[in-house]
Amino acid sequence: MSRADTGFGRFLFLWSGQLISAVGSGLTSFGLGIYILQQTGQASAMALVTLLAFMPSLLLSPVAGVLADRYDRRLLMVLGDSLSATGLIYILVCLLSGEAQLWQVCVGVTVSSVFSSLLDPAYKATVTDLLTEEQYTKASGFVQIAGSAKYLISPVIAGLLLAVSDVKLLLIIDICTFAITVPTTLAVRSGLASKKAEQAQAFIREFKEGWRAVSGKRGVLVLVIMTSVMTFFIGFIETLSMPMILAFSSTAVLGTLETVMASGMLVSSVIIGMLRLQKNFVTMLSVSLFASGLSIAAFGLRENIVLIGVAGFLFFAMLPFTNTALDYLVRTNIDNSVQGRAWSLIGLLSQLGFVVAYMLAGVLADYVFTPLLVTGGVLADSVGRIIGTGSGRGMGFLIIIAGLLLSAASVIIYQLKSIRSLESRGEVCTTE
Repeated sequence: MSRADTGFGRFLFLWSGQLISAVGSGLTSFGLGIYILQQTGQASAMALVTLLAFMPSLLLSPVAGVLADRYDRRLLMVLGDSLSATGLIYILVCLLSGEAQLWQVCVGVTVSSVFSSLLDPAYKATVTDLLTEEQYTKASGFVQIAGSAKYLISPVIAGLLLAVSDVKLLLIIDICTFAITVPTTLAVRSGLASKKAEQAQAFIREFKEGWRAVSGKRGVLVLVIMTSVMTFFIGFIETLSMPMILAFSSTAVLGTLETVMASGMLVSSVIIGMLRLQKNFVTMLSVSLFASGLSIAAFGLRENIVLIGVAGFLFFAMLPFTNTALDYLVRTNIDNSVQGRAWSLIGLLSQLGFVVAYMLAGVLADYVFTPLLVTGGVLADSVGRIIGTGSGRGMGFLIIIAGLLLSAASVIIYQLKSIRSLESRGEVCTTE
C-alpha cells in the first residue's frame, strides 16, 4: 500500500469518529432547540442559545489555531471533544433536577463551546498532515458527509426518541459519543509524529504569522471577507427555519423534513467524493451560491411542506460545492506550516456573519417582521397576499430577503479579479 493510500486510510478512521460526534451534536442541537421553543415560544430565545453555542468557539478559534501549530493536534482534539461534554453534563443535571431555565441552558452551551474551540483548527490541520494535495477535494466530500450527519441523521433519530422520551436522553447519547471519538483520534495520533512545542517562539508572534498568511495574498483575504457576507445571509435560514416550520406544523414533521432536506448535502458530498475536481472552482463557488440564494428565497415563500422540502433539499445540495470550492482555493494558497493558525483566523473572520445573523434574526422576527405579517399587520394586505399571513410569515419574509441578497453577493464574487486569481495557484506568500 502506498504512503498516500495509508494516509487516506488514517483520514477515514479519524473521519469516522468525527461522524459519530456530529450525530451526537445534532441530537443535542435539535433537542435543545425544541425544548427552548416549547419553554419560551420565542425565536429570539432559541437564537440566543444558538449564538452562545457558536460564538465562544468562534472567538477562541485563533488561539486554538496557534495551539494546533505548536502542540500535538490529535491530543488537542481529544481534550476538546472530552471536555466539551462538561457543559452538556451541567444542562443534564439541571434537567434531572426539574426544568432547565434559559440561563442555565445558555451557561451549559457556552462552556461546551469554549472547549469545542480546540477541535476544528486541529482537525483541519490534521487532514492536511494526512493527505496529499490531490486528495483534498475527495476528502472534502467525506468531511461534508460527516457535517451533514447533524442534519441528515440526527433529526429523524431525535424525532423518534422524543416520541418515547425527552431531551435528557439526547444529551446522554451525545455525552457518551466521546467514548468512541477519543479512541479513534488517539489511534490516528499513534501513527504520526507528535508535535513539540516551540517555546522559543512567542505566542503573539505565531498569531501574527497566521494573520500574515491570510492577509498576505489579497485574493484570500477578499474571499474570506465575502464568505462572512455569505454566512450572514445563511445564518437567517439557519436560525429561523425551525420556528417558521413549527408555527404551522409538528415536531415529528420537522424532524422528517430536516432529514429530507439534508439528504441533498449527502448526495452532493458523495458525488464530490467520487469526482476529481481540479479547475473552475470560482465558477463552482459563484453558481452554487446563486442557486443557494434562490433556494433560500423559495424556502420562505409559503407554508407548504412540499415546497419547503424541495427548496431545502436544493439549498443543502449546493453547500458541498460551495464548501469544496472555498476549501480548495484557500488550502492551495496557504503554506502547510501555518495552516492551523490560518484556518482558525479564516474561521473567525468568515463566520462573523453567523454571529451578526444570530444576534439579529430572532429579534427582528419576534419584534419587527412577525407583527407586520399577522392578520391586521402593516404588510398583511400587500406582502401578505403573496406569502400569506400568520405567526411564521414574518420569519418567512426575512428568509426570502436573505436569499435574494445571497444571490446578489454571488454575482459580485464572480466578478472580483482578486478572487479569480486564486484559481491559478501562485507562489504561497511568505513572511518577509
